[in-house]
Amino acid sequence: MKKMLRIMALVVAAQPVVVLAEGPSAEEMNASNNPLTPMVTLNVHDQYVGRSYGLDDKDSNAVLLRGTIPHKLFGLPQMVRFTLPVATTPNLPPDGSKTGSGDLNLFNLFLIKGPGVEFGIGPQLTIPTASHDQTGTGKWQAGMAGVVIAPQKWGLLGGLVTWQHSFAGDSDRPTQDNLSSQPFIIYNLPDTWYLRSSATWNFDLKRGNYSVPLGFGIGKIWKLGKETYNMFMEPQWTVAHDGVGVPKFQVFLGLNVQFPR
Repeated sequence: MKKMLRIMALVVAAQPVVVLAEGPSAEEMNASNNPLTPMVTLNVHDQYVGRSYGLDDKDSNAVLLRGTIPHKLFGLPQMVRFTLPVATTPNLPPDGSKTGSGDLNLFNLFLIKGPGVEFGIGPQLTIPTASHDQTGTGKWQAGMAGVVIAPQKWGLLGGLVTWQHSFAGDSDRPTQDNLSSQPFIIYNLPDTWYLRSSATWNFDLKRGNYSVPLGFGIGKIWKLGKETYNMFMEPQWTVAHDGVGVPKFQVFLGLNVQFPR
């Protein structure tokens, strides 16, 4: 996380020259933050948890390697998104901290545009690719994902909802039944800066655990050649929770790169 923060500081410090040479428009700013924009996108995100409930305030971290690819299978506009986490677990006895790959998540959205609103809905699948028991569930999971986006002149309103349930895998591992909701708001500022709030609410439907964080952060968008870059940092505080291991405080930061069609 410290390396990513140093990279962010260096990039932001260099931005006045880049923005003056080729600054993205308001439409391009919205497109850079819109998860339904039909462009090839690569993301490197980091979710640093500074403290967790019931774990002696031990920290943990997850680097999310994510990509989005638009396509038109069967002639219908769609996009597929993959996410592969690389997680570092809290340093707790008896195993201590573990670092390794997590479970690979995929979902495919069918894209629909209405007046003033955009929709994406489709199936999702999680594959148990974790390199350690501590960094994954050991379960195959399937479910649905849905996105709603309402572009505004000043930014974006929207949300992502996913649900999945385990159907196969290690019989010794707990059954999974999870719902997540990520409401977000983007408010554009001058000079291609923006404010953001995009914390994900997680609900363990099987055991009744949940966490509801709220975030407030800032981001910067710029162009290098034809690619659009988007870097952000968003501290998030949990305002409601139940269960052991849910975060008290976390920092979500990352870099998104969109490639021209």
